[in-house]
Amino acid sequence: MRKSPLINIVLFLLTFCSTLSVGALHSGIDIISSPLQIYKGLPFSLTLLLILLVHEFSHYLTSGRHGVESSLPYFIPAPTLFGTLGAFITMRSRITTRRALMDIGASGPIAGFLVSVAATVCGLYYSDVHPLGRGQEMLVLGDSLIFYVLSQAVIGPVPAGYDIYLHPVAFAGWIGFFVTSLNLIPVGQLDGGHIAYAILGEQHEKLSVVLIAVLLIMGIFVFSGWMVWAALLFILGFRHPPILYP
Repeated sequence: MRKSPLINIVLFLLTFCSTLSVGALHSGIDIISSPLQIYKGLPFSLTLLLILLVHEFSHYLTSGRHGVESSLPYFIPAPTLFGTLGAFITMRSRITTRRALMDIGASGPIAGFLVSVAATVCGLYYSDVHPLGRGQEMLVLGDSLIFYVLSQAVIGPVPAGYDIYLHPVAFAGWIGFFVTSLNLIPVGQLDGGHIAYAILGEQHEKLSVVLIAVLLIMGIFVFSGWMVWAALLFILGFRHPPILYP
């Protein structure tokens, strides 16, 4: 018997509100003094939610195709830089085979990645190149290889002393790449963990332990944020439930 989707709908609406607010803030809107201007956060919010929806519904539909019962997506609203901590589905029945696990685990990242590429290309087309140091506040993002390649293809080389001021749709695409890359870490029950378990079986647990240790070391010597991620993965667990027919 399927559960009521009420909680899924409520969480989605809350996430829409949180991402809408964040999108408006990134567009320079003070939503306290000018609440009616919050609509300017729509390009960011709708693009990011589309990426997450496509990602999670790819898992959901692929699960159904393999006869695995799963929940509808649960969105996580949060007062963060992105307005959300992402979304997830839960499996309500055992995954049958390694092939099914591979398909379910890989479907979300592939679909979300493709939508992120489309969003980034569209957003970069409407982004501006301005001189640095014009006095306005700006959020500095790192460049992944795919984002750099797309920037070069759409905008071209950026002169020294200039930088790209991302359109909100391009910023949502950048987040899509970021979320996809984190999900592909082969630990526990992340998407990468599903894929690793489908390939390695029980050896997946050893890989998870090693990678959590690597993230912890990176957090100490490279970037402290990796320590938070290592702690979160440790709390969530590095084991993967067995499949029905190994």
